[in-house]
Amino acid sequence: MTSLRLRIDGRTFRDRHNREVTLHGINVAGDAKLPARPEQTSHDIEGFFEGDKVSFVGRPFTVEDAHTHFSRLRKWGFNTIRYIFTWEAIEHEGPGKYDAEWTGHTITLLRLAKEYDFYIFMDPHQDVWSRFTGGSGAPMWTLYACGLDPKFFATTQAALVQNTWPRPEEFPKMIWATNYTRYACQVLFTFFFSGRDFAPKAIIDGKNIQDYLTDHFVNACKHLAQKIRDAGDLERDVVIGWESMNEPNRGLVGWPDLSTIPASQKLQKGTSPTAWQAMLTASGRSCEIDTWDFGGLGPYKAGTELVDPKGQTAWLTADYDDSYYGWKRDPGWKLGECIWAQHGVWDPSSDELLKKDYFSKVPMTRQKIDQDYWTNNYFMEHWRKYKAAIRSVFPEAIMFMQPSPFEIPPSIKNTKDDDPNMVFASHFYDGITLITKKWNRFWNVDVLGILRGRYLSPAFAIKVGEGAIRNCFRDQLAALQQEGIEYMGIHPIVFTEIGIPYDMDNQYAYKTGDYTSQTLALDANHYALEGSKAQGFTLWVYTAKNNHYWGDNWNGEDLSIYSCDDRPIPLSPSSGDASKTSSDPMSPSYSESRSSDVSDVTPSTLNKALSVDRMSTAGKATANSIKAQSISSENPGFRAAEAYVRPTPITTHGDIVSYGFDLRNCIFTLVLKAPTPTNQDAPTECFLPEFHFPRDTADVQVTGGRWSISTYEEDRGLFQRFKWWHAEGEQKVTIKGVRRRQALAMGKEEEDGYVEQCRQRGCIVM
Repeated sequence: MTSLRLRIDGRTFRDRHNREVTLHGINVAGDAKLPARPEQTSHDIEGFFEGDKVSFVGRPFTVEDAHTHFSRLRKWGFNTIRYIFTWEAIEHEGPGKYDAEWTGHTITLLRLAKEYDFYIFMDPHQDVWSRFTGGSGAPMWTLYACGLDPKFFATTQAALVQNTWPRPEEFPKMIWATNYTRYACQVLFTFFFSGRDFAPKAIIDGKNIQDYLTDHFVNACKHLAQKIRDAGDLERDVVIGWESMNEPNRGLVGWPDLSTIPASQKLQKGTSPTAWQAMLTASGRSCEIDTWDFGGLGPYKAGTELVDPKGQTAWLTADYDDSYYGWKRDPGWKLGECIWAQHGVWDPSSDELLKKDYFSKVPMTRQKIDQDYWTNNYFMEHWRKYKAAIRSVFPEAIMFMQPSPFEIPPSIKNTKDDDPNMVFASHFYDGITLITKKWNRFWNVDVLGILRGRYLSPAFAIKVGEGAIRNCFRDQLAALQQEGIEYMGIHPIVFTEIGIPYDMDNQYAYKTGDYTSQTLALDANHYALEGSKAQGFTLWVYTAKNNHYWGDNWNGEDLSIYSCDDRPIPLSPSSGDASKTSSDPMSPSYSESRSSDVSDVTPSTLNKALSVDRMSTAGKATANSIKAQSISSENPGFRAAEAYVRPTPITTHGDIVSYGFDLRNCIFTLVLKAPTPTNQDAPTECFLPEFHFPRDTADVQVTGGRWSISTYEEDRGLFQRFKWWHAEGEQKVTIKGVRRRQALAMGKEEEDGYVEQCRQRGCIVM
């Protein structure tokens, strides 16, 4: 048998005993997008532009708090971590200057994660390029290398950044994502993936800007990989793989007409300039720009707005000191002037657009470019470069390929790129819920079906009723998986991001403790994952310092399954009032109740165990944040734990036919097909949370064989497993847990079917 702890067998993950492994994971952590020293959330302006003087040591959390976080995630049933890091964390000081302290911190955390048997794959995360363009990812110096001045993005609307918003707490929800179609990102991503073709004059240190940027990005990731390899005890057993750049974007490449909004641009919110208007405002010109808002049926035009930079440009001035970071810019690349004007796209003397189709064709061949061409050429060129760098360090690494979300994956089936040790890494979000921050239990939309042209009219894509919505999610995930097989070949699919906003309904849950909407939305997503037969997922996200006022402390997002302002999650449904007797294994009450021997409970161990749950909320205290905390302390909830602390297969002898958890009735089913009877030392194992299935009351029905339910205690974690020794052939297990009933004040019209029953029968534990 192979020495690899996890290997790929066609569409399946296998362990050393050849059992099918299900990756039940979480993104760790949302905090990793942000510097730790000084601690700088996306709503802080102080020191924001001192981007080369930061440190990410302490992200995703401190070494002292790591056991608390890792044990918490293990007892909630997660066995996989998508480990978030940013290019900025490695190389923030300047080109080629790597942060050795941060690398050491990362290795220490990975070693601690090893104690909890996590499968970990590394994620070089970015959102709209960088913190300085409204997201996360690249170091600040990359913007200066590209000739841009981030200090004037707000004035020119080259990017909308919460840190520079007049009142950061009023930063419009989810508007950060529109930065992909604003000027700074359009320039940066065009440079990164296709600068040689479209910006041949952009030469720095003797390289085209494309090679300059991608070489630094790839080398930074390779540097981290080498340090992890050099550690000597992390390869194979802990770090099983590497994902490619998060959510890559093509910038302007393939834009058919710079003077119009392309049909492929589905997200419009706030000002929505054409690429031509963005070029003008970035060069100091004023433009009347359409404004858009987002409703239940998607974006709609709301009016217009005059954007007037009053002559200020988003470009560095001609006298900028290019020697600061040590590079040498080619004289043919003029600072202080739009790079596209230098390539003849428009004339600054007359403000005339000369080549509206400049990005629509490959300059040398005149080949028409669309999303498919970009994916199969520009993206794949980058992928090969990144993969070669990682594989030069980790020859057996599982490579997680992530094309642009919701786009057709590259056509590599039966080619040399059809790597048998590769995963299709896809994302899925329910866009209606994510943008509106409301769970609509009556209707939703088949977004993927619309994108793929399966409906004569978008009206036909509307799905009515809770059951239809859940099935629609499932079918979209299944369709994405099928596209991966059709275009990429036979590989596992892992949805490396999927999640819900917790601050929906105007933060109703934070005022009342009623997480009904969140529970229903998250359960629908899990239903889709289980029904689609995906080989794994990593929920977005776990954020250690999430709080009710600022959420994940990043762009107003609030998707963390954990919050400092919510109640600890009980392990058992019969634990009673957690405010009286805590059932969190991080608390002294829990330690005493699980054992009569409390000799291990000391002030030092309690302080370490309680360190995270007692952490103060991140950011500067305000009257509103104090008010929000007082509200949550009066009516704290369990943050929809019913939906994400759920049973799941861990290792399956044979192949999974189907599995799922009926939250309404608290029933878990698993159907498998085994080639042989199970070995004594390698049974089928499932995570069976005591939260739903108290050990003494769980009702287990199997087609045959013997089983056991065991509680496993680790250093600072506790979880319950179901083990099953069964015969060959098709086998089925059904496990019934505790179906809880709660009388909830609805305050709105009730709906027959699943929603009403779920609310009445146990989706909320108060």
